Amino acid sequence: MSDPRIRRMAPVLEMALDEERKAAGLLGECQRQLEDAGNRLRDLEHYAGEYAKGWTERGSQGVGRDWLLNYQRFMAQMQTAIEQQRQTVSWYETSLERARETWRQRYQRVEALRKLIERYREEARARADKQEQKLLDELTQRLFSYRNSSAD
Repeated sequence: MSDPRIRRMAPVLEMALDEERKAAGLLGECQRQLEDAGNRLRDLEHYAGEYAKGWTERGSQGVGRDWLLNYQRFMAQMQTAIEQQRQTVSWYETSLERARETWRQRYQRVEALRKLIERYREEARARADKQEQKLLDELTQRLFSYRNSSAD
């Protein structure tokens, strides 16, 4: 039941599977990168919040001009770092969506090839069944003809 069409499609399916596996790997990597970037953003926001709390506590005790300037400079740097990290997270989200779409396309191709190969298999089975039925019909006809000629 080895249909030549199926044999020709086997390497095509194998290549498509390889591309789908690579796309899935890239998708996983993008998910990990987004998660890491989100964790860094949360860490920065947490640290900035903790530092601001410290300012409130320290400010209630009175602070000098230099300390206030350093605090403002540091908080400005923290806000810049947070905004840059938000942009990084946004970039990774976009990258993840592209990777997800690429994987989806590769997966759909693999599934389409599998369905095509299955259709070829079903057609080959139908041809084999038809051929077998034809052979059985011929044998039955011969047997019937043989019995009729023997009876005479």
